[in-house]
Amino acid sequence: MDQLQLLASWIKDSGNIVFFGGAGTSTESGIPDFRSAAGLYQTQHNSPYPPEVMLSRSFFMSSPDIFFDFYRSKMIHPEAKPNGAHRLLAELEAKGKLKAVITQNIDGLHQLAGSRRVLELHGSIHRNHCMDCNTYYGLEQILEQTAAVPLCPECGGIIKPDVVLYEEALDHDVLVDAVAAIAAADLLIIGGTSLTVQPAASLITYFRGRHTVLLNGDPTPYDHQADLIITDRIGDVMGRIQGLLG
Repeated sequence: MDQLQLLASWIKDSGNIVFFGGAGTSTESGIPDFRSAAGLYQTQHNSPYPPEVMLSRSFFMSSPDIFFDFYRSKMIHPEAKPNGAHRLLAELEAKGKLKAVITQNIDGLHQLAGSRRVLELHGSIHRNHCMDCNTYYGLEQILEQTAAVPLCPECGGIIKPDVVLYEEALDHDVLVDAVAAIAAADLLIIGGTSLTVQPAASLITYFRGRHTVLLNGDPTPYDHQADLIITDRIGDVMGRIQGLLG
């Protein structure tokens, strides 16, 4: 039995699957990881700021114009479409087999593919709030603004994306739900993540189920804990798994 057939058999035998994903889940949809995006921005703008600085709370507060120039030009991809990974996960949820998608991504592609229970550890570009009056704004309203820094039409305050920046804490309720979902799972599929960003990566240590599967092109610190490692492109792999499942 080859790797894909083995994974397909585990999926068929499982009734409580959880998917934990990172940037690699969306690269086949044309969305680069934030470090690659920041590197491109640095080259194009001769910028001295590394990604961890540009995406920090203190930089957002001190230089919102530079933050939003980078954010709008490199972090938002409204034209992106779900790939085979997003589609298979949505299908498995619809069949009652997959109980949660836990993602480090902020692009909303899982929801666009049809997934309903998506725990977004780092927030979403699709939700935005005024920092002064807390008025909600969707992504379209942010993209429509021509000012360097989007301002609230109601009070004039800065509109901040509901994206977790460096120096900010992850949402406590999302973390609790993610831990509970992973702890209850019988099959944990980890895809498109180097498992180096904390505290997100440490969540997988709560898994007590039967099988852990790693779908990632590069080695991770948790490879020794995996029952199966597949290094091919995740969108392609999940698309082929979908065919095997029938």
